[in-house]
Amino acid sequence: MLTILRLVAFALFLYAPLSLAETVLQRGNGAEPETLDFHKSSGVPEANIQRDLFEGLVTESADGKLQPGVAESWETSADGKTYTFHLRKEVKWSDGSALTAADFVYAWRRALAPETASDYAFILWPVAGAESYSKGESKDPASIAIKAVDPHTLEVQLNAPTAYFLGMLTHHMTYPLAQAELEKFGKDWTKPGNLVSNGAYRLSEWQPQSHIKLEKNPQYRDAANVAIDTVKYIPTEDKNTELKRFRAGELDITDDIPSDQTAWVKENLPDAFRNSAYIGTYYYALNLEHPAFKDKPKLRRALSLAIDREILTEKITQSGEIPAYGWVPAVEGYTQQTMEEKSLDKAARVALAKQLYAESGYTADKPLELEILYNTSDNHKKLAVAVAAMWKQTLGVTTQLRNEEWKVYLSSRSQKQFQVIRSGWIGDYNDAYSFLGLFKSDVGEMNPSNYKNPEFDRLMKEAETQADAKLRSEAMAQAERVLLADMPIVPVYHYTTQHLVSSKVTGWVDNVMDVHPSRYLGIK
Repeated sequence: MLTILRLVAFALFLYAPLSLAETVLQRGNGAEPETLDFHKSSGVPEANIQRDLFEGLVTESADGKLQPGVAESWETSADGKTYTFHLRKEVKWSDGSALTAADFVYAWRRALAPETASDYAFILWPVAGAESYSKGESKDPASIAIKAVDPHTLEVQLNAPTAYFLGMLTHHMTYPLAQAELEKFGKDWTKPGNLVSNGAYRLSEWQPQSHIKLEKNPQYRDAANVAIDTVKYIPTEDKNTELKRFRAGELDITDDIPSDQTAWVKENLPDAFRNSAYIGTYYYALNLEHPAFKDKPKLRRALSLAIDREILTEKITQSGEIPAYGWVPAVEGYTQQTMEEKSLDKAARVALAKQLYAESGYTADKPLELEILYNTSDNHKKLAVAVAAMWKQTLGVTTQLRNEEWKVYLSSRSQKQFQVIRSGWIGDYNDAYSFLGLFKSDVGEMNPSNYKNPEFDRLMKEAETQADAKLRSEAMAQAERVLLADMPIVPVYHYTTQHLVSSKVTGWVDNVMDVHPSRYLGIK
């Protein structure tokens, strides 16, 4: 009898780990996050993690489509200006406390408070009273038209019908906040043990430059359908190192791939390589406060025309990126705009670039001297080297390169400590306004060139208040043409996404928003 019991116990010991084994997903995530405070972050590395930790009124499905989140349903008034959201009664914070409509009111007021100094405050400006409060013109937070009608009903009033409003509600600036924890811990509210979240995961560990560990949140409204127990976000700015870690089985998903390894990856890892369209634009912003570019539209245009975008995408990036002669990529309900010179052949563009450069006062004996700032990445470096070579060959420009780690780079960008800066913009929602709104003169630090043009602002204001979809789109198209005429930026290409996804990962669906919440993924 004793022998039988021992055999049974031994069998249980052998098989228990198989049934109780923790499922772990290891995700490459580019740079070390700036912060997990979603009112103070601005990058994709942060948004990826925040999307796992939090959920807004509206969320995305596995294929990037909009679907109910904390709100199970909503109604819109006949004039399109008032939204009434009905929150799920079962939603809770990760500490088990109830999540209510008041948590959204508190969060949005904090997002817009001038003292929060959020770069993304403008995202919420369609809400009545939001813009004047964030600019300090109104001192009363109650002037923001968001109201908790009762614990499970939230009412939001807009300045005008806003076609992209529901899509905007997936953005991290619209997430709810647990007021008690934030007031208790202050700036430390995002640390492990302090952060209270309402998404599919909760924060367990944060070891800088090593990993951020998330654990499944048992209080999440759909926890029963979350398959992965633990997610590790691993920062790896060196893409070659990330590729090696993937091949060694240390990563299940990569953030990107090295551009010079694209052909090798396609040939040797075809089943793992995921490459799809993405609504984003890679560009160089020119600092219009710097003497090199202030009041010099001809010089700015010369630099743009001297870049051979086809060579950059075919020889450097090599992943199907689309050469960008305009700012807004292909988005729903909008006709893409381009520089007038796109119709010229390469020789004519080069000749015009040289002419404009000379008219700006530069010669072979007196060349323009520039510096390109980029955040640390082999891919960014290769592109900057190529662009600098094109400027040198075509115009004679002397260019220095400067790279900085993500947090330092963001500080330099916000303080305008650059001449030319590598940047990229990913649509926060599938609408042209998500791109063009960046260059309104009152947006602040998120307008990297400090671009200001009253006519551009007028057209954008017209688009904001225009209920007719066709007229709204045309107003934005006119605004983009003004932007491209002024050339405060040099668009380079419209993105595609490149990831390596292990064959053991299930549930991954390519989509133009490149959102892949861990709650939809599984491990074979």
